[in-house]
Amino acid sequence: MEKEKRDRRPIKMREKKWVKKTAAWLARLGIRPNQISILSVVFSGLSGACLVLVASGSPWKRSILYLAAAAFIPLRGLCNLCDGLMAVEGGLKTKSGEIFNDLPDRISDPLLLVAAGYSINGASWGRELGWAAGLLAVMTAYVRVLGGSAGGSQQFCGPMAKTHRMLVIMAACLIAAGEVAIGRNPRVMILALGWIIVGSMITILRRAYRVVKELESR
Repeated sequence: MEKEKRDRRPIKMREKKWVKKTAAWLARLGIRPNQISILSVVFSGLSGACLVLVASGSPWKRSILYLAAAAFIPLRGLCNLCDGLMAVEGGLKTKSGEIFNDLPDRISDPLLLVAAGYSINGASWGRELGWAAGLLAVMTAYVRVLGGSAGGSQQFCGPMAKTHRMLVIMAACLIAAGEVAIGRNPRVMILALGWIIVGSMITILRRAYRVVKELESR
């Protein structure tokens, strides 16, 4: 039980009453944590689809798509909160729960970040930015899980952990919607992906350093 708590991502939002009530309501409906984990991929896919479609169309259509992409991101985040609450606090944990808890995120991150790269107009290397951000996002999680499998504690430090990446892309979508609405070609997504790439590289190094230091100190 102690290891389970240590290897669980520390999220203050998890303690909010409305989040706990939402998780309890979903459980009463007969929905299970693994299903919620899969639903998080659906929301990421919807957000990614909006970002891919935003590359063309009228200004108002592009602005709406940016707003829709931003709206689906916190729904994915809510899924990430509720599945853990239902599994641990709600007593609905399954033997395969760890797979459903982690694997969907490894799909969701590239779906969202790669699509963000495809949303960029006016930069021939926009797609490469998206792919790089998606790859590095997976790498940050790999180093975290690798630390746990090697016998250490899982490291959730940033500066570009999962929740941070989601916030950056959501903010970029909202700003881009405003840029399009006033007739400007949005550039904020380039900055957002660049920030995620640099932050993810720092995160990988920080997590790897902490894991090695912990293991070597034993």
